[in-house]
Amino acid sequence: MFSLSVAFVLLASRLASSLGRRSNDVVAPDGFQRAAVIVNGIYPGTLIQANKDDVLHITTNNLLTDPTMRYGEVTTAFFYHTHSFNRRSLTIHWHGLFQMRTASEDGPAFVNQCPISPGHSYTYDIPLNGQAGTFWYHSHLASQYIDGLRGALSFTVGFGTTFALMHADVSTYVDPEDPHLSLYDVDDESTVITLADWYHLPSIGISEKYLHEQPFHEPIADSGVINGKGRYVGGPNVDWSRINVVAGKRYRFRCINISGYGQFTFSIADHSLTIIEVDGISHEPLTVDSFEILPAQRYSFVLNANQPIDNYWINAPMEMHHDSDNANSLTVGVSVDGDNVKSVLHYEGAPDAEPTGGRDLVALKKNDLEEHLLVPLFNAEAPGGSGPADHVIDLHFTETVNDTTGSRIWTINDESYIPPDLPTLLNIMANNATGMGDFGPNENTHVLNYNETVELVIHGSAGGHTHPFHLHGHAFSIVQGMNGPTNYINPPQRDVVGIGGSTVILRFRADNPGPWFLHCHIDWHLEAGLAVVFAEAPSEEREGPKSLIMKQEYLDLCPIYNALPKEFQ
Repeated sequence: MFSLSVAFVLLASRLASSLGRRSNDVVAPDGFQRAAVIVNGIYPGTLIQANKDDVLHITTNNLLTDPTMRYGEVTTAFFYHTHSFNRRSLTIHWHGLFQMRTASEDGPAFVNQCPISPGHSYTYDIPLNGQAGTFWYHSHLASQYIDGLRGALSFTVGFGTTFALMHADVSTYVDPEDPHLSLYDVDDESTVITLADWYHLPSIGISEKYLHEQPFHEPIADSGVINGKGRYVGGPNVDWSRINVVAGKRYRFRCINISGYGQFTFSIADHSLTIIEVDGISHEPLTVDSFEILPAQRYSFVLNANQPIDNYWINAPMEMHHDSDNANSLTVGVSVDGDNVKSVLHYEGAPDAEPTGGRDLVALKKNDLEEHLLVPLFNAEAPGGSGPADHVIDLHFTETVNDTTGSRIWTINDESYIPPDLPTLLNIMANNATGMGDFGPNENTHVLNYNETVELVIHGSAGGHTHPFHLHGHAFSIVQGMNGPTNYINPPQRDVVGIGGSTVILRFRADNPGPWFLHCHIDWHLEAGLAVVFAEAPSEEREGPKSLIMKQEYLDLCPIYNALPKEFQ
């Protein structure tokens, strides 16, 4: 059994301690110092490893105290409606974990739980139930994770499970059940790669500007960082992060996009990448030169360190829509340099220096990943095969303006998601909410019957974005993606899919009772309401072999949170 105590500390004007370590008052991943919301004083993430059948016990001690981080009112509906969230409260989502019978531990505020109030603790108890792969964690309250509460998790398929929350020493596990074990020699803490966008201003102010001020452009990050290091325009030459390899060895790298907005195209100069796992699902090996990775997506790839001993650029150019206009920059007229996102692959025995060759930018790539070519290793057929689905849900989303308030909103089927006061899970469990009429219109909630085949037909939106839609509680089959043919036989499986201006078709089996969020993982768009909730098998949530486990500590969250002064909610 695995246990970790994690204290969430707001870094502001004074020092705090957690787990026996001091927490700094600022962080500076790209050399610019700013207050942030981080774990245990470090950005980005403590690495946690566990066995696939362990039960995780992750204690979150909320020590956030800075009143300047308080989140203000957000208007996100066709009528005037506000929700004020205290940035000193928090929730944590364990992205990609199916949470069978433990939907209470999934983390989204007011879908699955009330927030953890300042000065209080909560222990997330999560049976892994044999689940393995590469995952991550982040705050799921307002836009809090933009300010630093995010980190990587990587789970090996059989024996080891790895969470990356905040830099710590860990053991290396050999996974005897990994179907790809023969392809690599090394899979440990040194092979986790996180890609992130980084903002110099707190998310509260730039989020408010995006929602309420024309032209409603999404806030642009000041830099991109790899494993917590990067550079911004006009900033200091921060040392690039370095990933060490030994010639002749093969490495399983776990690449995770923990961004709130930025997408990356990842490559390593003079090396090919053999993808073996996608969002926690093992796939047949597919060798590419580079891959695009959207916010919240993950790839495991094998790299053979078979090149001459030297240093090689790791390139991850970052793309954000209209990123030439960084209107939230502290320096007027300065835009982000999206191409300047890189790290160094360092062979043992090479000079302690930057690579001397070119940067091998994406323009030189030859074999970029095409998602539709990915083939799952197990249970490859889409649920229901090519036959009709039991439940087809047609979703169309668009960007618009609230007619009453003039604020930016995103809608799905003409409704902008607004979280309820009582979490959806508690509405189902305590109030016996079962039908569509038991949920408010702006909760955008669809009821699913147990074990039915669900087909989502999602019509994209014009405007230039590729929206990374994430489904909680499940992985899905991409029957029709943005590119490639329709495929019911062996379509890619994952939990985050890109949707642009075309129609994407997804399938999953409703075999995991619980309320599950489906939302855009561009955090600014989620703030503007781009989400729906699936109330999956409400009756089975309440009773039966798959009924949800409800503990008193969880039930205490709402009374504690609701007792806070209104200005702190």
